[in-house]
Amino acid sequence: MAVAGVAGAFAAGRASADGAAGASSALASSYAFRGEHQAGIVTPAQDRLHFAAFDLTTDDRDDVVALLQDWTEAAERMTRGDGAGEVGPVEGDPLLPPDDTGEAIGLPPARLTITFGFGPTFFDKLGLADRRPAALRRLPHFPADVLDPAISDGDLCIQACADDPQVAVHAVRNLARIAFGRAAVRWSQLGFGRTSSTSTTQDTPRNLFGFKDGTANLKAEQEDLVDTHLWVHPDDDAAAGWLAGGSYLCARRINMTIELWDRQPLADQEGFVGRTKGTGAPLTGTAEFDEPDFDAVTGTSPTIPVDAHVRLVHPSVHGGAQMLRRGYNFVDGSTPLGALDAGLFFIAYVRDPDTHFIPIQNTMAKSDALMEYLKVTGSALFAVPPGIAEGEYVGQALFT
Repeated sequence: MAVAGVAGAFAAGRASADGAAGASSALASSYAFRGEHQAGIVTPAQDRLHFAAFDLTTDDRDDVVALLQDWTEAAERMTRGDGAGEVGPVEGDPLLPPDDTGEAIGLPPARLTITFGFGPTFFDKLGLADRRPAALRRLPHFPADVLDPAISDGDLCIQACADDPQVAVHAVRNLARIAFGRAAVRWSQLGFGRTSSTSTTQDTPRNLFGFKDGTANLKAEQEDLVDTHLWVHPDDDAAAGWLAGGSYLCARRINMTIELWDRQPLADQEGFVGRTKGTGAPLTGTAEFDEPDFDAVTGTSPTIPVDAHVRLVHPSVHGGAQMLRRGYNFVDGSTPLGALDAGLFFIAYVRDPDTHFIPIQNTMAKSDALMEYLKVTGSALFAVPPGIAEGEYVGQALFT
């Protein structure tokens, strides 16, 4: 098991969250666990993440269904906005462990969302290969990937997002306890400082390179685009009608060579990205949301370089394909050489990874100037079932 995290970032997040609690009612708000789609996708991105991938420790289908039922019940309790966010009481038999670990008692729900997904191996282990979507498979090994198998893939995943890291960690910690004997954590990742906006009500955040990230991200309010590029449709895959209304989650752990980047001149940094560092405007514009002009020329060279990130991932280069990003910064201490073990935990939701993610990632891996400063160490793909109706459990349509 590989568990990644940083105590310093965690403590800083707790302090800021506690301070915000007294100044704003936003921290005390909550999102419904049940609905047409799972929460934590188009939900306005929260500030903290605890993501965990699990491996099944049983191949008994009834045991796994029971696990999903238990997880559904616990997740609904923890995301409630009535102050009762524990999975069970902490009182009881003094000779037995309490039902809840207790560290979130008294904390507001902090906009907690819990999102579940199934990896490709989940179906093979349970004899459900005939119901596995054709698009759900191990992501290709892209050029320049340096993948660590210990922090890649998984049978199941849980994405817990909140404005308080202790609330997010509490959620994954208790769901992992509930899974004992049926599933075990394969790897996990803590994240802070969202690197995308999923709503027009949010400002565009910055990544650890100091640039605004996700300016052109899909927004929840763009309902037509969201329906086209995000949600799986009933006729997308005859074998996977159970996934209609769900999505695919692409996860990539991207290490950034922070120290090398920090020594690059400003003009080079902006050329690699294709945007100005201060305003986030494209090099051909003056404001962040100006549309890039890829035909513009300065002297004899394109104003936005041919290997600039913004050019290579633009929807116009990929048949209009777009994705909804929910990534987070991470700092996991230092490497043995004294450099920061830091970067972007990239999360993207797409309708079809074969058309909306893999081609874009291939182009970036082969030609993007930023790749000199990036190293992908973890990778995974999950199918995220649709929302859970009253009386159902997550993924129920797959088993019925």
